[in-house]
Amino acid sequence: MDKSPPRARKPTDPAPIPPDARARWALFLDVDGTLVDIAPEPDAVVVTPRLIAVLGRLHDALGGAVALVSGRTVARLDALFAPLRLPAAGNHGLERRGADGTVHRPPARAAEIARLRAAFADFAAARPGTIVEDKGLSIALHFRLAPSCGDEAVALANRLAGEIGGGFRVQRGKMMVEVRPDGGTKGSVVDGFMTEPPFAGRVPVFVGDDVTDEDGFAAANRRNGLSMRVGGDEPTGARYRIASVAALLDWLEVLAGGAENAGMRRPFC
Repeated sequence: MDKSPPRARKPTDPAPIPPDARARWALFLDVDGTLVDIAPEPDAVVVTPRLIAVLGRLHDALGGAVALVSGRTVARLDALFAPLRLPAAGNHGLERRGADGTVHRPPARAAEIARLRAAFADFAAARPGTIVEDKGLSIALHFRLAPSCGDEAVALANRLAGEIGGGFRVQRGKMMVEVRPDGGTKGSVVDGFMTEPPFAGRVPVFVGDDVTDEDGFAAANRRNGLSMRVGGDEPTGARYRIASVAALLDWLEVLAGGAENAGMRRPFC
């Protein structure tokens, strides 16, 4: 048995245990690496019946104040989580669908996206294991199955964003890089949701796992809410850290049972 003293937690480290849940929370949940384990390919993720059931119960328990906030498109989120159709933000905040069904989306940049699509496709064709993800409003290049191509992929994205100019930028993520228009972030969609029913007046709780979620953490923190990062030990603005995807699902299941029972289990690191 390891009897070494525990590592001292630096003041900037996320806390290991969050406060007990409250009925007035509003949940903002990232998907890949948060609700589901990251898969080798974007289309290979597994959304279990248990997760669908927990999210449905959470939606009811929190008066509908549960939103998915993802790098995926809203249409893809609907397909993955069917038959649920939750409030959702996609493309890292470029598109957002409120609880009333209203969709906020910037105008398409068809010519620029076509250029990105062609360049990334040429790159992937010459480098087995790299995968192009066409999100309509943006284009991503995944290199999880070809990690040695990561530096090249990022360099290509930076070059293309610079050549296109006019409001495009590079978005980094876990084993992927994306070129997308400037605009919404995961933080801005939290701010947008919090002005609308059923989120308005609640305490925002943002849960994510990646650098792409830091804007969401910051938005929750600004509103005196909670920010939680799943796994990892990277520097983060999140105030709490949750051990794993499985631990988060356990906790969400308790929360779905009602705010009065939400502190019974604490599957945090």
